Amino acid sequence: MDEWFTKFYERRTLPAPAAEELMERGYVVLPGPIPAESIPKLQSSYDAAVASAAEADVGRGRASIRVNDFVNRGPEFDLIYAWPPALEACVRVIERPFRLSAMHARTLPSGGSAQELHTDVPRTSDAWPMLGLILMVDGFGTENGATRFVPGSHRWTQSPGVSLRDPHAPHPDEVLACGAEGSVILFNTSTWHGHTANISPAPRRSLQATFIPREGKPATDFAARMRPETYARIGPIARYVIGVGSAPGAPPA
Repeated sequence: MDEWFTKFYERRTLPAPAAEELMERGYVVLPGPIPAESIPKLQSSYDAAVASAAEADVGRGRASIRVNDFVNRGPEFDLIYAWPPALEACVRVIERPFRLSAMHARTLPSGGSAQELHTDVPRTSDAWPMLGLILMVDGFGTENGATRFVPGSHRWTQSPGVSLRDPHAPHPDEVLACGAEGSVILFNTSTWHGHTANISPAPRRSLQATFIPREGKPATDFAARMRPETYARIGPIARYVIGVGSAPGAPPA
């Protein structure tokens, strides 16, 4: 087992009740790493980064807009993917050395429809098991598209698409993961989940990251995209988590 993996576990920065909830229910909501007084700056930086993103990095889905690679979009976002409780959660869920697979913005506009219950990767994928992180740039509530989870479903082997007649319909056991701006959801991506409809008058913004086994293929090639200014400002933990070598453009670590 590599040295960083052991360190992330030994630091025990994820409170024991939160770790138990993550493992038993498949998700947990926690206060996040961004201080309350810094949330307005995070929100304005989010909007600026989304507005300036190259078209190739923007994905427009049926219900939401996604902007790729928030590793390279400013120092305001560095705290998120290297947050110690998230790294300990990776140790517990993935159970072997891991890496960052994706880090993106996701905006659910006003009027955005509900997402079907789903899991993120099949159990046969080299990206399984996967830990997901959602930072609430805006608070998640009952009207603006909070993510719903079916507690305990990360232990089930069938997917919602196979098990359910209508994965878009409310599930009798689903729970909304609500929280104030700056809160974080950590979740096993095998847990059945999906955002609900945004019936509020405002968009609902979030930052999302996924972590996978270190031998898996990441969704974003951060080593190829690494900017010199990003590499210069981040520390060894972030470099390890991203999977970059000793210099920008170096092979993955």
